[in-house]
Amino acid sequence: MTPDRESLVADVAAAQAGDKAALGRIMAAFLPLVYKLIGRELDGHVDVDDVVQETMVRVVDRLGTLRDPSSFRSWLVAVAKNEVRRRWSRRQQVLDPVEPGDQLADPQADFVEVTILRLGILDARREFAEAVRWLDHEDGGLLALWRLENEGELSRAEVAEALGISLHHAGVRIQRLKGRLTTGRAVVRALAAEPGCPALDAATAGRDGAVTPLWRNRIARHIRSCACCCGYQGDLMPVEVVLAGAALRGMAPPRRLYSAASPVLPAARRHSAPRHAVSVG
Repeated sequence: MTPDRESLVADVAAAQAGDKAALGRIMAAFLPLVYKLIGRELDGHVDVDDVVQETMVRVVDRLGTLRDPSSFRSWLVAVAKNEVRRRWSRRQQVLDPVEPGDQLADPQADFVEVTILRLGILDARREFAEAVRWLDHEDGGLLALWRLENEGELSRAEVAEALGISLHHAGVRIQRLKGRLTTGRAVVRALAAEPGCPALDAATAGRDGAVTPLWRNRIARHIRSCACCCGYQGDLMPVEVVLAGAALRGMAPPRRLYSAASPVLPAARRHSAPRHAVSVG
């Protein structure tokens, strides 16, 4: 459980002044949040543990640059998102060689499928999880933050700050995201319907199983104009209700990340920058 605001501000200030116990409390309290955020942004890729460790070390290293201890949570989220971007950038530039025995993510089963199997979620949650596949590529980071907001881990203001946009703009982006999720859920229903719609079958004859925003929009246009399929847009459980209580319990940090924090983080703290400016990079 993350500390209340007053305790957090006190611990951050103490950690900046060199209190290792306060630093340890902060790291232990926020490691699950960082692990959950990065796990979702990386779709459960095997790099998650490494990126989490890199993030926590960078947080300790840069903690002295944080001017306002009360903004620690949103600053931490921004640091985590930057580490995710660094990892994706590195993976695009070079492909790491695969060593025998390396644990690789199953190329036939993405993180959504693993989640479905692991949790055995209800039909509405399964529908939501499948609809996530139909989102725009850049929606992943926003969805991860919005889910944390729904779970009470972040406030809307902290989401906006992590995204580097205004509170109003964050609200607009989240509303658009919810719209795409609703469309995706209707698409999932239409494609899974038995018996299927002959007109939809004809309209998707060349899809070959593709799950892309282009096909999402094409199928959505058919749904809106088809008397057989238009009902799939209605009777959708609100996404906030679907997400309520659906936190990914399987995304708990491995114990070794907690144990690794003891020797690594204090060492990184000794090299932290002087407290003079805010940096998340």
